[in-house]
Amino acid sequence: MADADPILIIGAGQTGAVAAATLRDLGHAGPITLIGQEAHAPYERPPLSKAVLQTADAHGQTAVHAGDFYEQQRITLLTGTEAVAINAADRTVRLADGRALSYSRCLLATGGRARELPSLPRGTPGVHYIRTLDDAAALRAGLTAQARVAVIGGGFLGLEVASTARALGAQVTVLESAPRLLERVLPPALSDWLAERARRAGVDLRLGARIVRSDWQPHADASVTQQARFAIELQDAAAIAADVVVVAIGLVPDVALAAQAGLALDPANGGIVVDEACRSSDPYIYAAGDCASQHRRHLNMVLRLESWQNANEQARAAAAGMLGQPAPAEPYPWFWTDQYGCNVQMLGLPQPDLVYACRGVPQVQVEAPKFIWLGHRDGVPVHAIAINAGGDLRQLRVLFEQGIPIDTQRYADESVALKPLVKASQQNAAAS
Repeated sequence: MADADPILIIGAGQTGAVAAATLRDLGHAGPITLIGQEAHAPYERPPLSKAVLQTADAHGQTAVHAGDFYEQQRITLLTGTEAVAINAADRTVRLADGRALSYSRCLLATGGRARELPSLPRGTPGVHYIRTLDDAAALRAGLTAQARVAVIGGGFLGLEVASTARALGAQVTVLESAPRLLERVLPPALSDWLAERARRAGVDLRLGARIVRSDWQPHADASVTQQARFAIELQDAAAIAADVVVVAIGLVPDVALAAQAGLALDPANGGIVVDEACRSSDPYIYAAGDCASQHRRHLNMVLRLESWQNANEQARAAAAGMLGQPAPAEPYPWFWTDQYGCNVQMLGLPQPDLVYACRGVPQVQVEAPKFIWLGHRDGVPVHAIAINAGGDLRQLRVLFEQGIPIDTQRYADESVALKPLVKASQQNAAAS
């Protein structure tokens, strides 16, 4: 494509903003238009369940770029604007206001929307879904001290909201339908540790909780909390009273435009199928972020990853792909969350037949415990969960990326320094 060709990015979130910046960094001089439905300039979503719930002036902390960045980089930012159709044949995008914009390349960075619970739909007074800055601001107003908060869903988002609400003085109940917390990403022992950590923080954690009915009673005075707005009945006949309900049961990829344009979708995860350059089944349309499904070399599986890292890395890969430049090296999947006084970082995902070794002591009662669970196959690290040990995890990352085995007995011995152990593992691999 020529340097002057126009590029459209649909979705003004973190992925779209990083892609636009990368296009300029890689030398694209032509027009770049960034289209977003929200009224806000692009911002990062992880703070929505943490800092944004704690302070009314948190938007400055969430912005992807400074306020004048888009003007300085000659990036046209259209906020409060919806793209309603793609005409792939003539390479145009129609907007809700009737305008049609041409593109040489188009990036879909449409993300996703919060999955809704039919019995507690979005818009019900007192019911909150956390996907946007405005969603978080609305919930913040309800997180008063001693408010009774029911969080439906014990995934990352639900647990982060529960942790923040407890820190603000709210009474919190978490309802998780699975028998364990985060059972798809944590080994059982660590899942149990996290559950106990939440309970020690004062969260009423209900695992295996099945909701059979939820009744809503509007208050004449919204400040009244003696009479709960919600009565949630569980399958075991338990009843949960709540003034505020937060539904955090996952995300649905926003692929409506992709489907309308006839792009291939992954039947397993619903995402837009893309190659290593984030190119879709249409060679002029790319996709990245929460809405994209891609084969992951390190995990040897096709996934749609919802993470801060993936939003950034796929954005950069898509920008390079649109300009016909080589894609950057694929990073090992990394996730993080902050909850109950702990920074939790993860490399990779659980896989069958992994054996776990622990470095450090996973104490529940310690204010800031430090340890790493390392999941390996014949000594080769595949999955790791670091609690307040992000620096140590960074030292181990090279072993994951290069498939280098480590002496797991020495790894579990805290008297053995980690940095020399990693270096020795690399030297042994090079010599073999």
